[in-house]
Amino acid sequence: MKLNFCTLFNSNYLTRGLAMYDSLAVHCPQFHLFIFTFDDKAADILKTLNLPDITVITLAEFEDEELLAIKPDRSPVEYCWTCTPSTILYCIQKFDLDHCTYIDADLLFYSNPDVLIREMGEKSVLIIDHRYTPEYDQTATSGKYCVQFMCFKNNEDGLHVLRWWRNACNEWCYARFEDGKFGDQKYLDDWPVRFTCVHELENIGGGVAPWNMQQYEFHHGKRSINLSFQQGVQLPLVFYHFHGVLLCERRIVRYCPEEYEIPEFVKKKIYYPYFIRLDTWQKHLKSIDPFFNPAVSPYYGGWLYTPKDLLKMYIKALVKLEFGRFSRIRKKLSEQEKLNFVPLSKVLLSRWFVFRFFN
Repeated sequence: MKLNFCTLFNSNYLTRGLAMYDSLAVHCPQFHLFIFTFDDKAADILKTLNLPDITVITLAEFEDEELLAIKPDRSPVEYCWTCTPSTILYCIQKFDLDHCTYIDADLLFYSNPDVLIREMGEKSVLIIDHRYTPEYDQTATSGKYCVQFMCFKNNEDGLHVLRWWRNACNEWCYARFEDGKFGDQKYLDDWPVRFTCVHELENIGGGVAPWNMQQYEFHHGKRSINLSFQQGVQLPLVFYHFHGVLLCERRIVRYCPEEYEIPEFVKKKIYYPYFIRLDTWQKHLKSIDPFFNPAVSPYYGGWLYTPKDLLKMYIKALVKLEFGRFSRIRKKLSEQEKLNFVPLSKVLLSRWFVFRFFN
């Protein structure tokens, strides 16, 4: 079965989107990814790359009169959220697809997502519960379900739900909690009751994220990362949502918002390889466009190093008392922030030793 996906991002998220595409290409034998580019730089670079199984769609091609009319009233983030249901509907209608799955650009796939789509059975819409760890439960303000991976079939029921969602988002979609609404996401809360065609994903391998990973036990299989819940059956990790990753100056990276605790296994087996994927694409894109530089946190700024550069960087860091500077930075952070911020020299040094001596 060929899977149809769509996503949206601007050049600030281009490396994330390309890392996600790479993971699809590895784990999904047949797929097509429709990318809605929200600035010209992202569109130009993607067209230069000319990657297989990708269709690039610019705003000029996609925006209709209704979207253009509400665009001035929305912030860039709010406008992206507003456009989410419209991108899915555009793909289904423009390309006559039998289904289309929206995916966030900051996902990474670790096994074939076909298993998630097949779980829908005869239902027409697939949504995924946040499955919050109890201490991180934000259902009241952010919603029960996450708009990270949503599938709609091209049938009467699927299009009815999709058009309902598009109309609701066009009417109101803002980055604030108001009258039981928040962005494009709180609208999903009552869908299993409002619509009989909606399926809530049961497979815990889809939708693993900073807000729920603490509930799972992770296991490193021969060809996959597996997880289990309350010592239950182990299932392959299908995708991980890298919500809140910040790449910063002073060779520091933030894994996720500071309120979330991250197990050491997840840091080493999931986050470290992801940082290196982003850096690999960053270097490649700079070879295409020397002025390419994705946005970083204004508080920290900057980028990271690859294992190839590590030894030279590490010696230089010692001379400049890198760890001394990092210690001064850490003193300004809260205790929880200290757990989620690490020097990239430490992250990549550990990766280099594994690469150098165990491969």
